[in-house]
Amino acid sequence: MPRTARKLSETGTYHLMLRGINRQVIFEDKQDFEHFIGVLAYGKEASGFELFAYCLMDTHVHILLRVGEEPLEILMRRIASKYVYWYNAKYQRIGHLFQDRFLSEPVNDDAYFITVLRYIHRNPIKADLCANADEYKYSSYLDYMGRSGIVDTGLVLSMMSKEELARYTATNNDDKCLEVPERPNRRVTDEQARGIIERVSGCSSVSDFQQLPIDKRNTALSQILSSGVSIRQACRLTGLSFGIVRKFA
Repeated sequence: MPRTARKLSETGTYHLMLRGINRQVIFEDKQDFEHFIGVLAYGKEASGFELFAYCLMDTHVHILLRVGEEPLEILMRRIASKYVYWYNAKYQRIGHLFQDRFLSEPVNDDAYFITVLRYIHRNPIKADLCANADEYKYSSYLDYMGRSGIVDTGLVLSMMSKEELARYTATNNDDKCLEVPERPNRRVTDEQARGIIERVSGCSSVSDFQQLPIDKRNTALSQILSSGVSIRQACRLTGLSFGIVRKFA
């Protein structure tokens, strides 16, 4: 099937999402998170875009930006490829890390711009990683609260004060912007699944699991799936394809 044409923004402003292939974990440790933030800083300088918000989650990244000198597809390719090259070298792996096509939606007015900003900064709250946005280090929210960071805070802080932004972000809401659909009725949580994978295989990261000998990998997959981990979870948390994992269900 042909791909749906990407919707263009009248303002050049987009909400973007990069996702791990098969929902794979793309940040294993603190260094990975920090390196990706450095890649965003590099991208700003190289591509000339304005960066208004970001949030790095285990399996995906949200970005709010306004394009500058380079088209959207080129600047996103620049960011993704630079991080993947580094990640693959660090974890001694080859191949794709991100889903082949990033997601995007145009942001054409101030009202939706502020909505997307809040949605991005509340992602960790929604995922039960923290109770308040200022408790999560790997988003741009703290930049707006005074931390020295890489985002361009001037536009937002010309619309509202820091205190108003804090109150707005803290407001519970039903914002839905480029949602990552979750599978209903999951038998175990991702945290529980990670524990099962580590216990069965002895591997504490995606990269460790991918480097197992095939016979040990296959035995581990069979035990992991029989322990209640779903096929999709196993794909996401081991980095293996759906076609490989489902053979052992």
